[in-house]
Parts: sequence; C-alpha cells; structure tokens
Amino acid sequence: MSLLAVENLNISIGPIPILHKIALTVAPGEIVAITGESGSGKSMTALAIMGLLPEAAVATGRITLEETDLLALSEPELCTIRGRQIGMVFQEPMSALNPVQTIGAQVAETIRIHENIPKSEALARARVVLNRVGLPEDRFPLTRYPHELSGGQRQRVVIAMAIALRPKLLLADEPTTALDVTTQARILALLQDLTTEFGMGLLMITHDLAVVAEMADRIVVMQKGRVVESGETARLLSDMQHPYTRALFAASAHKADLPIPPPPEPLLKLEHVVRSYKQPRRDLFGPRPEMRAVDDVSFTLNRGERLGLVGESGCGKSTLTRAILGLEPVQAGTITLNGAPVWAENRPNLAVRRQMQVVFQDPYGSFNPRHRVSRLIAEPFYLLPNPPQGEVRARKIAEALEAVGLAASDAKKFIHEFSGGQRQRIAIARALINDPDLIVFDEAVSALDVSVRAQVLDLLADLCRRRPLSYLFISHDLNVVRTITDRVMVMQAGKIVEHGTTEDVFNNPQHRYTKTLLAAAPQLPDIRSFADAP
Repeated sequence: MSLLAVENLNISIGPIPILHKIALTVAPGEIVAITGESGSGKSMTALAIMGLLPEAAVATGRITLEETDLLALSEPELCTIRGRQIGMVFQEPMSALNPVQTIGAQVAETIRIHENIPKSEALARARVVLNRVGLPEDRFPLTRYPHELSGGQRQRVVIAMAIALRPKLLLADEPTTALDVTTQARILALLQDLTTEFGMGLLMITHDLAVVAEMADRIVVMQKGRVVESGETARLLSDMQHPYTRALFAASAHKADLPIPPPPEPLLKLEHVVRSYKQPRRDLFGPRPEMRAVDDVSFTLNRGERLGLVGESGCGKSTLTRAILGLEPVQAGTITLNGAPVWAENRPNLAVRRQMQVVFQDPYGSFNPRHRVSRLIAEPFYLLPNPPQGEVRARKIAEALEAVGLAASDAKKFIHEFSGGQRQRIAIARALINDPDLIVFDEAVSALDVSVRAQVLDLLADLCRRRPLSYLFISHDLNVVRTITDRVMVMQAGKIVEHGTTEDVFNNPQHRYTKTLLAAAPQLPDIRSFADAP
C-alpha cells in the first residue's frame, strides 16, 4: 500500500502550464528520488505535496497521503498535517532557521504547535530528538544559536525539526547540495537510518545523481514538468529507456578536456602563511585562546596552471582565499603575486588586487538585480586608475560576453532574465574582463545541475585553450576537482596535508584524511552503458 500517491497532477500559473500529468508513489520505509535539471518541476512537485504552491497556481489531479486528498484540504487543515504527518528539509539550513532563536526553542516550537504540552516537556523532547540526529547535549546544548553551528550541524537541526513528531512522510529538497563530502555522507546516512527506524517514506529531490544511485530505492526522472522515466534504481540504471535519462547520467560523469599546462613559472606564491583569530575568554580574567584557521601554509601556483583546493567545511579554505585576495592580513608568512606582496604597508596592495578576480558559488546573489549586465560585468573597471569609456568600454563588454558563449546584445538585459548556468557564465565574463593573472573559483559550480555544470566546465577548458588562464578552484565536489585541475591540495584543520598532481592524489592518496574524503564521496555506477547519450 502506498503512503503517498500523486496521480495526474497538473499545475499551471495563469495561462502557463508548469507540471503535466505527474504520477509517483512512496511506500512506508521507501526512499524515492526525484531528479532532473533545474526548472524540470522537482521542487514545484514537493511544494504541491506540502500545499505551499504560489497563490496564482492552480492544481488539478490527486495527491493522497494514505486516504487523505491533500488538494481538497483547506489551509487550516493543511497546517495540522504539516509537521505532524509531513516533514520537510530545505536546501539552505540557515534560511530555514530563525537566527535569533536557540536551536532548542525552534525544535520545541514544532512540537508545541501540534501538541498542547508545557514548554519544559517540549524542550525535553527536543533534547531527545537533537541527540538522535547526532547533536549530543554535552557539545550542543539547547541554548546554542544557528550561527554557532557549522553547515552540517544546522542541517541536522532542520532534520530534527522535521522529524520531531515522527511524520509519516519526509520531503528533502536538495538536503546536501551545499555540504562537503564527509558531512554529506553523514547526513545521508542519518536520513537512511531515520527512514528505517521510523518507517517513514522519504521523497528526496536532488540533482546529484551519484547520491541518487547510492541511496534511492526508486528513481523518478523529470524534464520540463513531466515524468519521462521512473522505476527501481537497479533496473533503471541498467536499462535506461529515455534519451534524457541517459544524457543526465552522461553529463554527471562528464570530464573536461583541459589543455596541457605550460612549463612551470611561479605566479602566486605563499610561504609559511598563518592566519589566526582570538576566541572568547573561557573565564573573566583568563587569556583569550587563539584559533589558527590557516597554519603554516606554503604552495606555488604557476602561470597557466589549474590548482584545486579541497577539504571539509571549517578546514580554512575560505580564510585562505580571503588572505590570497588581500581581503584580510595574515599574522605570519608572505603572499605574493608576480613577486609583489598582496598586502603591503598594513593595507591591501591595490596594484596586485587588480590582477585577481573571483567567481562565487551563487551567481544570482553575487549580482545587483537592479543593474543591467553591461554594468555588472564592468565592475572590475572601477579598480583601474583609467577605466575604459565609450566605445572601448562597450567593445570590452561585448568581447567578454562572447568569450563565455553569450551574445553581445545580452549586455542590455537584467540578471533575472538568465538561467543559472547563464548567470555563472556572466560571472566568469566579469572575472575575465580585465584579463586578470589569477581567478579564484569559490564553489563556482556546486549549485548547478549536472548538465549545466558540464557546460561550465567545458567553457573553462575552452578558455584555457584560448588564453593563459590560471586559477585556484575551491570545491567540495571531488569529481569536479578531478576533471578541472592539474594539481590538487587537501586541507585539514588549517594545514595542507597532501598535495600533488590531481590523478596521483586521487589514484594513490597518501594521507589518511585524503583517503577519508575520497571514501565519503558518492560514486556513480559504471556509465559505459550510456556513453552514447545524445
């Protein structure tokens, strides 16, 4: 018997159809994964199940939870079901949590909304649930705030809120996209354990096909608002019927064709760099302990070389990046670009800063939505003492857009008019417009679906063939780092614990931590059977 049954679900917003005849089921204790590109309708299906569709949306068909038709319920009736019978885990835990409430209060609130019990009893039950999701009382008291936790710990709090009343169905919308591989492995293992322990049905939405292949009992593949293929995981992977399914899995295993790097010539050089922070005092008159975020780091990035940096959240990658970009000073050591210091005379060296650019994880969040693309990608011009004007400026903007596969006419548009992959191309165009010596890619493809990610990686490889592109590529996705870098460094607790050519590190890791990272990364099954995908 099905716990959840979606039958002939159609959704439209005004005259525009969004979902077409969606059908899927979830049984108690079963894990069903919905996968597909951005815009395929995955999240809209989840919102329909939760009764959280936009006001203008019109839904027809049936969504039944056991014997209850959810589409026929009023908003007050849905409120009694959300949390108690259906839980939801969102992609970004910091957005899902209230920053001014403690984690204990937020988990207890879920319980008190549905059950008329004293606050003390709700907090006691919240403690039990937080213990269950791996946040023990000795290290994570109920008085902790979300900003005091790491990304993986916040996601555990969100899961605790979702399962506090042991719902029959749990929806997880991209629950591990922003997490490093070891944290992702722990969160996925937790979700599997909870599904087995509580007998819940788990409907997981993700574009990470390696996770889908390892975790799901059944897979539902969506494209442009339709279910194009579904079935048991083992059968579907061994006998993919739809060309779109084969194309998705082929894109997930896509390898960029990087050109051979030029002979070594030092560009960026770090020598014994240390960056530490003062911690709060543990007693009134005691000393302030010091935490070393970057601990004696030394390496060289050569001109025309592609260097990767991997490690868990909190290992010091972001702090090291800020130091390289001259955004904060270091306590010891030196950082130079082309032999010139990044930080000089107690201030950033602007002449060096002009030679570096960065591409961020969220292409939409890194742009001002009120400005047109022509102004957005020309922002690096403001670093120049004599920025180009008039026709010269317009020509450089057009050249930058065309270099990343967009049209010169796109300069007149606003950023909301582009897809996620196009926005990241615009971010790369902004980084290229001044012909910098070094580009830092900070999780630049982690938020993209597999087909768009493959396009962006191919773009980087093509740019490397057309110009001497040197970059530091920071990512928690080890499969991406393997295909887009020449050398890789592994960082743990502020130290570089292993470095070498990318294939040597991946094929023959020497450090125990590197072996742990590689073991935690989900792997796709053998994809030779769909190598002929269109």
